[in-house]
Amino acid sequence: MPTLLYIHGFLSSPQSHKAVQVKTWLQQYRADINYLCPALSPYPDAAKQTLLSALATADAPVGLMGSSLGGFWATWLAEQFDLRAALINPSVNPMAMLPAYIGKPVKNYHTEECYELGAEHLQQLREVDTPSVERVNNYWLFAQTGDEVLDYRLAEKKYAGCKQTIESGGDHAFQGFDRHLASSIEFLFD
Repeated sequence: MPTLLYIHGFLSSPQSHKAVQVKTWLQQYRADINYLCPALSPYPDAAKQTLLSALATADAPVGLMGSSLGGFWATWLAEQFDLRAALINPSVNPMAMLPAYIGKPVKNYHTEECYELGAEHLQQLREVDTPSVERVNNYWLFAQTGDEVLDYRLAEKKYAGCKQTIESGGDHAFQGFDRHLASSIEFLFD
């Protein structure tokens, strides 16, 4: 049975709106696809190990869907393992944003767990950074210009040559993503 590995964003969880929306859609329309969405630590080395473990247990073929920081991770996995990925308002350079969180307690939006990031966590992200993509046919970028967290133009540039859907307006959550579920799943698996 094919597996969709959904990768949530920073300080998010498998209970995020998009993660639940994707899971519910698959149950209703594509029950032939196994859904996997592990809870990721904000600490990069721990998140990396969780993702590698999830991949090791997943039935092939595997498709990736990543939102925000999940898009960063999906890109790394897609390049490492030659997988297809649908990226939703992906973070292309989290090392530039996360210094604002160093030494300050941060809370997971869904679990209320608190964390404190250090400089070593930025280094862990640098170690898995994928500054450019080689497998351009493996990606479909979904971005909205109204993203209040990330500049969509950075993703548009990084994924130049890849399939792209750039919509005017919207926000970081990518309003109306459910309109793209059928086509993105088809891209990943068919």
